[in-house]
Amino acid sequence: LKVRVVRSSPPSSQFKATFQESYQVYKRYQMVIHKDPPDKPSINQVRLVPVSFEDPQFKSSFNQSATLFAKYQMSVHKDTPSDCGENEFTRFLCDSPLEAEHAPNGPECGYGSFHQQYWLDGKIIAVGVIDILPYCVSSVYLYYDPDFSFLSLGVYSALR
Repeated sequence: LKVRVVRSSPPSSQFKATFQESYQVYKRYQMVIHKDPPDKPSINQVRLVPVSFEDPQFKSSFNQSATLFAKYQMSVHKDTPSDCGENEFTRFLCDSPLEAEHAPNGPECGYGSFHQQYWLDGKIIAVGVIDILPYCVSSVYLYYDPDFSFLSLGVYSALR
């Protein structure tokens, strides 16, 4: 048995060279030990979308996100349809006091409020509402399609 410590952040050349192999061990572990399905969302299926009606991705996915929010609220929190309509969704998870900012030394996406969308087979199955700030990322809310609760998307989102 040989144990090697490789720097992961910033990624060293050893880390980069062994990433796929390490990932495959991780994926197998998750499937065998934690019974994760092989199609559990991966980083390639997560989109970070600025919360802005000016943003084309946000606008094009708004109805799907609002519908998913209502399904989640009614199933998980037993809200009535009138408690989770489009206006309530917008007020609760789209209107933000944060203004978008793109600092030269900040993240590529900039600072502000975002919807982190989890897509599977062309459909949004979860949305994490997050604020990206200069010294932290704040998780505001997460909602998901109850049909996919077996994926533990809340845990996945928190770890991600």
